Amino acid sequence: MGVRPLPLALLLIGGVFLAGCGGGGDPEAGERLYTSLTIGRADAPGCITCHSVEPGEIKVGPSHAGVARRAAEVIQLSNYTGSATTAEEYLRESILEPDAYVESGFAPGVMYSGYSSTLTDGQVADLVAFLMTLK
Repeated sequence: MGVRPLPLALLLIGGVFLAGCGGGGDPEAGERLYTSLTIGRADAPGCITCHSVEPGEIKVGPSHAGVARRAAEVIQLSNYTGSATTAEEYLRESILEPDAYVESGFAPGVMYSGYSSTLTDGQVADLVAFLMTLK
């Protein structure tokens, strides 16, 4: 008995499903991570310990109110030192390489820099998906 080809409709549905999963992340899971006091495999500090989602409320790092809009603006700045070309890439870069670009008024080396080894790719995608809801 030979291998039967999959029906075209099944292939198309599977392709749409996989395209939707391509790093898109789950904003609700991202919000749960964001609001946890510790996250990741090494109990790294959760985002909420140093960042606020309230406009103008500064903890250790900048407020994340409007961060999706700001992310799109930052990558257009002449002094932007990172390599991201989209808001999503910038947010991912900010999590995994926090000193690639440091917002004015904040010092480099302050944000925890071990998320690349403590968070899974899925957790980072979830955090980015959540941050993209903060417009």
